[in-house]
Amino acid sequence: MALAIVLGLASLALAAPSLVARQAITSLTTAQVSAFKPFSFYASAAYCSPASTLAWNCGSNCAANAGFKPVASGGNGNSVQFWYVGYDPTLATVIVGHQGTDPSEILSLVTDAKFFLKSLNSTLFPGVSSSVEGHSGFVDEQALTASSVLAAVKTAISRFSAKKVTIVGHSLGGAIALLDSVYLPLHISGVTFRTITYGMPRVGNQAFADLASVGSTVTHINNKEDLVPILPGRSLGFHHPTGEIHIQDSGVWDSCPGQDNTSDLCTTGDVGNIFEGNSDDHDGPYDGVTMGC
Repeated sequence: MALAIVLGLASLALAAPSLVARQAITSLTTAQVSAFKPFSFYASAAYCSPASTLAWNCGSNCAANAGFKPVASGGNGNSVQFWYVGYDPTLATVIVGHQGTDPSEILSLVTDAKFFLKSLNSTLFPGVSSSVEGHSGFVDEQALTASSVLAAVKTAISRFSAKKVTIVGHSLGGAIALLDSVYLPLHISGVTFRTITYGMPRVGNQAFADLASVGSTVTHINNKEDLVPILPGRSLGFHHPTGEIHIQDSGVWDSCPGQDNTSDLCTTGDVGNIFEGNSDDHDGPYDGVTMGC
């Protein structure tokens, strides 16, 4: 696609930060930031090959959570993103990890003129209103691994008598994780779900963002001037759910209330358009963790 078309689709108008939104923003403590680190390593590990995550010998990403018990993995890293499922006995949660992609590829995907918003598949998402719509590319990608991930999560829950499931992913992996955060609870009961994503683009329309926000189980962490989280644009009908944490240039992690908070302490206000963004911030670091295998 021509650069002019990409820029035209990606550009967003900068909204003025509101005083109320600014006052509601709070900074995380050192302990709160540190609590995310195991999940950051899990999101990074999703970039490693299925063979290495199934054996849990993927180098520093695996060593950071050495007690992890892998259950299943898959994907080819090309037409199907890598994924893995297992259990962390220290955190007492099943982990679902989805691979992201490099900034140039994710930018192409989220700005491609061929994408459109479409209703979620009624078989995968039974009972979800047709008014709930997602980015067609992300929705199609999640569908490729949905049944395999679901089966692996059920196995892990049964094998380890788990009561919690945590879904993680960076970039495109974050988009798939967010779709999983809606998908998995429709098919699994008796456990609690939590989703933690990094550098996640917008995934769906307002109805989707509202649905993903139910229960406040989603946290999406954005690093400095990363431009991926401002795409696709709100002018195209896309919205983020609640749960943003924005890492400032100073290294402070700020919790931003609401959806697409327009304070300049939050990503939507801080990165008004792609010219104000920096793709170098996309991979992190997130408290010292840089995404990739």
